[in-house]
Amino acid sequence: MLAFLQGEPGAKEVAANLDGSFIGTANLTEVLQRFDSPAEARVAEALMTANGVSVEPVTKSDAFTAANMHREKKGLSLGDRLCLALAERLEARVLTADSAWGSGKRIRQIR
Repeated sequence: MLAFLQGEPGAKEVAANLDGSFIGTANLTEVLQRFDSPAEARVAEALMTANGVSVEPVTKSDAFTAANMHREKKGLSLGDRLCLALAERLEARVLTADSAWGSGKRIRQIR
């Protein structure tokens, strides 16, 4: 999402996949805290909404999945693992610029 909102490499690929996509509440927090003011964060959220992004809650199931990933995938942050857990629960693909996530069935590198 940050690639899209900040015009980083991979932004065009993210933009092409936004309609009908989702972001988890934990990851939304990570995105919004990157902006300097509450007004900028509101603009970012409005851009996501206008481009068809919905917000999904973190569930108890996601918590267990993310906790299990902590044992299996060392080095991924809690936010990373919650994003991957949400993708697993919803059987969705994730786009990332973080090479630590690797690639595979649900993970697509954008850079």
